[in-house]
Amino acid sequence: MNLSDIIEEYIKNAIEENHYIELKRNELAQEFNCVPSQINYVISTRFIPELGFYVESRRGGGGYIKISEINISQCDYIKNIVRKIGSKMSQSTLDIYLKELLRYNIIDNNIVDIISSALSENSLKKVNKQKRDEVRADMFKNIIVNLK
Repeated sequence: MNLSDIIEEYIKNAIEENHYIELKRNELAQEFNCVPSQINYVISTRFIPELGFYVESRRGGGGYIKISEINISQCDYIKNIVRKIGSKMSQSTLDIYLKELLRYNIIDNNIVDIISSALSENSLKKVNKQKRDEVRADMFKNIIVNLK
């Protein structure tokens, strides 16, 4: 598990307890012995509305970041993911979305494994490298809009 995953897990655990968390970026960076930009990266890529989160921040000496969970329906959630994906998707971005779909009980571990395997770099090795992320995005969108 890399540092971004650990920070993400820490924040999600805190959100589960209270449905939100207020944190100071610098304090969290000190706690994880990383630079504050690492905290920004995690928040900006893993706590977005399309994944069911609302982020509010206030800058300055008393500044904070507040992350809240948004209640959205499964259908709206999937529509948001499809819109957010765009035309390309890396393997690491796929993994983030799969974790979120699993977290919200939209898919189970078996489906995660199947999708991950089907859309892996190894499975797409016969596709031109410049087109892989496009093919992965198209395939993933088709899969998730057809989930029952």
